[in-house]
Amino acid sequence: MSTAPISEALKAVKPSATIAVTSKARELKAAGHDVIGLGAGEPDFDTPDNIKAAAITAINAGHTKYTAVDGIPELKEAICAKFKRDNELDYTPAQVNVSPGGKPIIYNAFVATLNPGDEVVIPTPYWVSYPDMAILCGAKPVFAEAKASDNYKLKPEALEAAITPKTKWLVLNSPSNPSGAAYTKDELIALGEVLLRHPHVWILTDDMYEHLVYDGFKFYTIAQVCPELYDRTLTMNGVSKSYAMTGWRIGYAAGPESLIKSMRNVMTQTTSNPCSISQYASVEALNGPQDFIAERNAVFVERRDMMVALLNDCSGILKCPTPEGAFYVYPSCEAAMGKTSAGGKLIQSDQDFAGALLEEEMVAVVHGEAFGLSPAFRISYATSTEALQEAGKRIQRFCAGLK
Repeated sequence: MSTAPISEALKAVKPSATIAVTSKARELKAAGHDVIGLGAGEPDFDTPDNIKAAAITAINAGHTKYTAVDGIPELKEAICAKFKRDNELDYTPAQVNVSPGGKPIIYNAFVATLNPGDEVVIPTPYWVSYPDMAILCGAKPVFAEAKASDNYKLKPEALEAAITPKTKWLVLNSPSNPSGAAYTKDELIALGEVLLRHPHVWILTDDMYEHLVYDGFKFYTIAQVCPELYDRTLTMNGVSKSYAMTGWRIGYAAGPESLIKSMRNVMTQTTSNPCSISQYASVEALNGPQDFIAERNAVFVERRDMMVALLNDCSGILKCPTPEGAFYVYPSCEAAMGKTSAGGKLIQSDQDFAGALLEEEMVAVVHGEAFGLSPAFRISYATSTEALQEAGKRIQRFCAGLK
């Protein structure tokens, strides 16, 4: 049997760890195991009824054909209105790209701009796909550590140290996947001051979790607070998380018209347009009632606080900061290193920790190495409160059994 050839770029790419953990949890459940999966970054809430109704209306109206490659005019107008309303940013439809999900936004921007030898600065911990997308485009990811002692937020001096003449992009994610950390206005301004000294660096800001912020936190995006960076910032967002529309696959971004045109050219030879029905549903998501977001955020706050308390009560093994947003916590498991689990597993890495936790207590989490900062692990609390309570008890039992 012939083996398919694999490109050198793909050989350097790792499969998504979050998808791998979610798939493993599903397999265990299918085999009859009582596994609790905390790996998926997907709200357990349903898509709001008005958005679903808009999709049905679009189907009945015959909006089932190809659309403009990077988005229908109605959705681009809604996106421009959203940026003005929520972020005080002025964009025209010609500055907007709509893609089949958030990942294609990032990948298309990278394909359109990166050359071999270019560098992409990525703060750690990072969303698992950023580095591999850069690698697939022939570029080199350069990691700038956002330390746990700084609540997983990048300091200006760490950004300065990571920038070289080869730097093409900085990827900034707030609130963060995996840590939930979100940057204040002053923190963004401080990073912006560094970037102003390096006019060759472009900024891709991933604001996918913008509306999932808690405790009165005020969200800002970098082009909003540093208008001098507007002309070299791609501001990315989507409907997946805030509107519980992960399966609808709509991401969007706004930036310089020349960049948007280049991204559109990439799409003409790859995906073509996003799903027409999903686009019409997204118009309703952005233009329709927004009050349900605050109602659901109140549930996320309860779950976050419960998980942080349960994790910090794990026999002194785990240390978990309270994040400002998203629906993840990122506890350190450094105190578990060198110990042996009740099942006899020697814990030498966070991957060992996550593996033993799944094997012995049937709780699936994503190990920190996948996010570039160890030893830690990510928990998604975007699942039922009952499941989280049971998972917390199992994690506590696992930690209590470490010797």
